[in-house]
Amino acid sequence: MSPPRIMLTPGEPAGIGPDLACAIAQDAWPAELVAVADPALLQSRAAALGLALHLEPVDLSAPPRLRPAGTLAVLAVPRAAPTTAGRLEPRNAAYVLDTLRRAADACLAGQAGALVTGPVQKSVINDAGVPFSGHTEFLAERCGAALPVMMLANAGDRPLRVALVTTHLPLRAVADAITAERVLATLRILAHDLRTRFGIDAPRVLVCGLNPHAGESGHLGREEIEIIEPALAAARAEGIDARGPLPADTLFTPAHLAGADAVLAMYHDQGLPVLKYAGFGESINITLGLPIVRTSVDHGTALDLAGSGRADPGSLRAALRLAIELARR
Repeated sequence: MSPPRIMLTPGEPAGIGPDLACAIAQDAWPAELVAVADPALLQSRAAALGLALHLEPVDLSAPPRLRPAGTLAVLAVPRAAPTTAGRLEPRNAAYVLDTLRRAADACLAGQAGALVTGPVQKSVINDAGVPFSGHTEFLAERCGAALPVMMLANAGDRPLRVALVTTHLPLRAVADAITAERVLATLRILAHDLRTRFGIDAPRVLVCGLNPHAGESGHLGREEIEIIEPALAAARAEGIDARGPLPADTLFTPAHLAGADAVLAMYHDQGLPVLKYAGFGESINITLGLPIVRTSVDHGTALDLAGSGRADPGSLRAALRLAIELARR
């Protein structure tokens, strides 16, 4: 059986994404890794880091093949402007999005088994006049997915998975976006992908409330009573083991997490700070609800570290390992 082919987008060219791609290419992987990037960018960053890097053009119509350490397959996408490590260039915003389109399309066409994404700089894409709220939403639109679900996971001593009902929204807009229909749809996708992609036969999901103390019986908000509880009741009627709503300030304790397969948080900064504190640098971002496998790093572009040789590839390594595992399934 052929090894899986994994598409890798380094992300923002001025950030640490190219550094990380060059670093992981120093190892031999049990999959064909294909960097979707400007080859000149990767070669120049490898030279700056003192890393040997041999690039080979990929033929997506041919079967995947393994490559030795120091060699990386590449699907060439040209930049619009030169890159200086650490210095954003809005003219390259279209290049970043083009790498994502090319990589996602290869997965949709069955030419690759998974997509792993490096960090992008949302601000420079928006500064270039392109509305962009994040990988999750962009890939959902490209793949025709109605509701993408962001889930971060870590391994380590205390494995934890945290999925989100809402993703990249201003906090002011979160409460209006929490509806019973959205909570239920998110639970369906989360439970489905935990079963089919992660091999968990009967996933148990703990669900956060929206308000402090999960609303304190309606005294601190009625979203739990009027929105979240009905959604959980409907989910349980469908056979989904969804428990809550629970106060987020005590849910993330060992006693509550024991036996749980995932936590569903209502918004980005309710659940992700806890997960990243528990395993930053080794955590993985997974997009559920897509027709393709997509994993990503848990960090940003770290412009101050770009080209310095101090960027830690731990999260990218973890994202690649999981992508290979899911692609094989």
